[in-house]
Amino acid sequence: MTSTRRQFQSGFAAIALLASLGVHAQTALDDVLKAKKITIAIPTDFPPYGFVGTDLKPQGLDIDMANYIGAKLGVAVELAPVTSANRVAYLQSKKADLVISSLGKNAEREKVIDFTFAYSPFFQAVFAPKSLSIKSFADLAGKSVGVTRGAIEDQELTKLAPAGADIKRFEDNNVTVSSFVSGQVQVIATGASVAGNLMAKNPQLGAEYKLLLKDSPNFIGVAKGEDKLRTKVNEIITEAKKNGDIDKMAVRWLGRPAGTLPE
Repeated sequence: MTSTRRQFQSGFAAIALLASLGVHAQTALDDVLKAKKITIAIPTDFPPYGFVGTDLKPQGLDIDMANYIGAKLGVAVELAPVTSANRVAYLQSKKADLVISSLGKNAEREKVIDFTFAYSPFFQAVFAPKSLSIKSFADLAGKSVGVTRGAIEDQELTKLAPAGADIKRFEDNNVTVSSFVSGQVQVIATGASVAGNLMAKNPQLGAEYKLLLKDSPNFIGVAKGEDKLRTKVNEIITEAKKNGDIDKMAVRWLGRPAGTLPE
């Protein structure tokens, strides 16, 4: 028997022995519990889900959910601010253990990350001044529409807008909102909660809901293959739905209960 073959058989035997003893590869959940810390990617430009308060600290529904999960796991929470464009990359590069950043679930994202159960309601729509007649997506032809690059409303708008629509993509939500408020674009495609905040702060715009892009509850992103962590977070979400904690967070930040959310 050659030396190389002996080494191969010895290595194989060692692996078999470890397996028989119940020794398994370390998972993200194992790492989190061992370090007593979890890193969660959150938004800071997307009120009321995530924004910077007057004390310069992140706050919002997503931040509350991040802290809630950390408390249930019994670990400290490190918040990692992200944008719509880079939040999935943070998970893939292991800069974050979870992404709680008003993340919608779609087929493209499911190819690269996994999702927990939904934890909050959300929908995307087109908003514009009352003076602008928009009754169908065909009416967007010849109009400038602002949207945040990489966000789910960007994907839906791209599919539904006519060829003649002038879609202007911005790198973060604050810039998208500013483009609409300043008149740089005539129409904005964004989440209903963001639009509600925008309209409340800028009543002079006379903005209103025009067209539904997608009804898309928020899910928590988990790296592919991290089933133990995903299952544990699902247990926390399920219990929070039963005991009313999910509804309390939704009422605090959205003004209404979460209602029935998909799993």
